[in-house]
Amino acid sequence: VEQTEQERQGEVVEGSALGRADVLLEEMAPYDAADLVAYLSDETREELLALKERDEAEELGGLLAYPEDTAGGTMTTEFVAVEAHLTAAQTIERLRELEPDAETIYYVYVVDDAGRLVGVLSLRDLIVAKPETPIGEVMIADPVAVQALADRDEVAAMVARYNLLAIPVVDSNRRLIGIVPVAD
Repeated sequence: VEQTEQERQGEVVEGSALGRADVLLEEMAPYDAADLVAYLSDETREELLALKERDEAEELGGLLAYPEDTAGGTMTTEFVAVEAHLTAAQTIERLRELEPDAETIYYVYVVDDAGRLVGVLSLRDLIVAKPETPIGEVMIADPVAVQALADRDEVAAMVARYNLLAIPVVDSNRRLIGIVPVAD
């Protein structure tokens, strides 16, 4: 019987010292780490999550809650979201503070005070906006998004239909919980 890549990686992690396994998971994208952790024994998974900082453990646990073939199971939680009331200059400053990974910053997502997705902003539009302009005035309002339990085919169809580099993933209250980059 042929093993999947995650099963082989899981066996390697099971046979490694927990500290080394933790370092390995730190280097992986959150969704890849969640896929790998899903293949570990319950005991090893609990021991490994106990080593993580609370927010990291909650993030991995949250990703494990979604089936692998859904938007939630494929998404990454590495995205940039800012509040709609910020100006272009404040948003650029926020990006500097966050120092996001260049691989995941295709768009800047705009959320309301409750974390609900209300808009999206391309980096180009952000850069050319006058510094004092509220991003709520230059964002694309009500962007397309997929629910966390949307299957991969639906996600792929939406990405292709709208020619996106990444698609936001929202919960049932439209709170932004992740993105699915086109490569995934």
